[in-house]
Amino acid sequence: MAEKREMKVELIRHTLMPEETIALGAKLCYSKTVIGDLKNRIEEKDQEAFIGRLLGMGHESVFEHASFTFGIEGVSRVLLAQLTRHRLASFSVQSQRYVSYDKGFGYIIPPKIAALGPEAEAEYHRQMEQMQAWYNEWQEKLGKQGEGSNEDARFVLPNACETRILMTMNVRELRHFFSLRMCSRAQWEIREMATRMHRLCLEAAPALFADAGPACLRGKCPEGEKSCGRMNEIRAEREKLMAALRQEAEAGRGK
Repeated sequence: MAEKREMKVELIRHTLMPEETIALGAKLCYSKTVIGDLKNRIEEKDQEAFIGRLLGMGHESVFEHASFTFGIEGVSRVLLAQLTRHRLASFSVQSQRYVSYDKGFGYIIPPKIAALGPEAEAEYHRQMEQMQAWYNEWQEKLGKQGEGSNEDARFVLPNACETRILMTMNVRELRHFFSLRMCSRAQWEIREMATRMHRLCLEAAPALFADAGPACLRGKCPEGEKSCGRMNEIRAEREKLMAALRQEAEAGRGK
């Protein structure tokens, strides 16, 4: 039976001490000091101000030394098609060939359809159930031979079908990803995923991601006439988020 799914985004792993790793790469370029001594010096003090200077200078190559890995569930094949355009990321995706959906597939319902009310949502669910029935029928006709049947039966599955992804990006690519996919003009599902990813990154390495997000946080909106016109609102939201995180950090230190 087809079932509605909710998005889940988890930060699985990231480079140990990512800010210090990036600072090490940058300082190594201009220092005569051996790596071991340089590493010790960097670990002795906070690198936030130095990271800020690197970002201001556009010295972005060193940000590729740190990476973040996410576990993502409850997202659609629509999102996957957009996500794989980011070619500097690494992906592992649940296979529709080796994984059978004979017991049911998960699906994503767009908010605009859900907003139409219970009748519209029920109709959408019936459509998913019909596709489930078609899928099961083709599995039967193809002899239920595991991946040999799944690989062709899956052709009737919808773009709404849930997929699960393990994705790794370096910090430079993440910042680029956030600038595009957190923009108000991005499609709603990938924007939601990017926003959740950004919050996890921000908590793990604030110096690297405090200004990451839509381009209007850092300057003029690049969308021109297609701009959403919400730049001031978006900047205010970011200031509010950063203030909340600072309060959380201070409360944590006080315990």
